[in-house]
Amino acid sequence: MDIPITQSDEWAKLQQDLDERYHQRTGKDYHFLAIEKHTPVGKYLYCPYGPVASDEKSLEHALKELRNIARELNALFIRIEPTDAHFSKLLPEAAKSLRLKLVKTKDLNPKETWLLDLTGTEEELNSKLPSRLLRYYKSASKKGITIEKSHNLADIHYLLELQRTLASEKGINTFSEQYLATELQQPFATLYLVWYDQTKTVTNGNTWEGDRPEANGDTDGWPSLGAPHGAQRHGGKCEDRTRQEIIAAGLVFDDETTRYNLQGAQSDEGRKLHATGILTIQLILDAKSAGKQIFDFWGIAPEGSPSTHPWAGFTNFKKTFAGYQKNHAGTYDLVLHPIKYKLYQLLRNIRRKI
Repeated sequence: MDIPITQSDEWAKLQQDLDERYHQRTGKDYHFLAIEKHTPVGKYLYCPYGPVASDEKSLEHALKELRNIARELNALFIRIEPTDAHFSKLLPEAAKSLRLKLVKTKDLNPKETWLLDLTGTEEELNSKLPSRLLRYYKSASKKGITIEKSHNLADIHYLLELQRTLASEKGINTFSEQYLATELQQPFATLYLVWYDQTKTVTNGNTWEGDRPEANGDTDGWPSLGAPHGAQRHGGKCEDRTRQEIIAAGLVFDDETTRYNLQGAQSDEGRKLHATGILTIQLILDAKSAGKQIFDFWGIAPEGSPSTHPWAGFTNFKKTFAGYQKNHAGTYDLVLHPIKYKLYQLLRNIRRKI
């Protein structure tokens, strides 16, 4: 079974660090990680991109075990997101056999995502990358742009501030700083920061590392956009950066085969300098160097969506990479207590409107 990172042991450790209760089961033909969630009406179980099952019968086994756990907890419902798209056709009958009401709810994790195959030669990967973004990437260091990888928890505020600006413009919610910092604590997480300096120099007189001739000999002519030469970590900040600013940031997760590009944001200056495109190229090249097989862009608008869809812009961006679409089943609720569930839905709708 292909177990996504959100159903893995590593994700269970993240829940533990977040002080969340969870229930994990692995049977002969199924696996799930179910997280306890709390509402004013009562608790429910949530399986992010789960349960994972090999066929129809194993899906029924997983759902039956989830139902048993939910009954013990007196949970209102079970929220599931099977990764296999064809399971959506099997859920009505499976819910009926378990005597549970099935409700299609708003998708939490994306139902459609865009994947890039990283296997094959570097030349083959190069052909899948947008030529325009490659040009921006190759000239980035000359424009004062460098990229730094970080596991310093103090650096998470850079991503958070960029996300908050974006959220205020789009009217969306963001995760808390504590939540993002806890994610960054995990071995599978890496934060990328895109720095910009119009002067292309640091206070000790050294040039950017990406501008040094020996840093530009990567395969296929890709330059190295490393951290500034001579820069040091100190108190959560980097010295010699008085004339620099963060114009983009991204948080990625890695499992054995896949890099997941989950969170990112850029400033207005970053938008002008194509910072997200430059960063995405770096994320892909690093994933390839680390031996990953797939780069998951994490979420696109549904097929046939209008240009007014809130995800239309970044969907068009992701599809400029020669990848392929993967469809999941979507998010469904298996209801154990119908009356309390209706009250939960009412409160949820009110909260969203507020």
